[in-house]
Amino acid sequence: MPKKTIFFALFFVLVSFAVAQDLSSVLKPPKGATEALVVFEDLQCPMCAHTAPLLKQAVKDYKIPLVIYDFPLPMHNWSYQAALFAHYFDSRSKQLGFDFRDYIFENQIQINPTNLRGYVERFAAAHKTDLPFVIDPQGKFAAEINADKDMGKRVGIEHTPTVYVVSNKGPRVQEVTDPENKLFQTIDAMK
Repeated sequence: MPKKTIFFALFFVLVSFAVAQDLSSVLKPPKGATEALVVFEDLQCPMCAHTAPLLKQAVKDYKIPLVIYDFPLPMHNWSYQAALFAHYFDSRSKQLGFDFRDYIFENQIQINPTNLRGYVERFAAAHKTDLPFVIDPQGKFAAEINADKDMGKRVGIEHTPTVYVVSNKGPRVQEVTDPENKLFQTIDAMK
């Protein structure tokens, strides 16, 4: 085998090992939990909308937390704004934030940049929550989203949804490459 080929093979192995080490040092269950689901999602992504009910079912069945990182993709023209609203509702209560995300996914096909605010206002009214005209005047929610995106870039996110099962024991991080068919199997294997 030529030295150049061996060098590249060794380099690939070392880079893969470094990425795996980085994932387990960064992606962890929340304090007090031994396992969790971690998802990098885009509220305008059709596959994220398709995967969300599966994640919700897994959280319910396995009684494990769901950690959401927003990763709005550049080609989606309203996903960043929707993520800002999600962070606003998260700041009111985590459950309200989860409910908002579900609502957006359920209505995703009808939403566009011009009617997003109307959908958000209907959600806020239905949940008896005030919705200020400017939801992020200090840029706090934008900073949170940008931190989520930076985290995604750090761990090598290339698509949404990207779902991981994370644990404090055994194999610490496992990506679920096919959530529809392998989510529950992966959780079982990590326990």
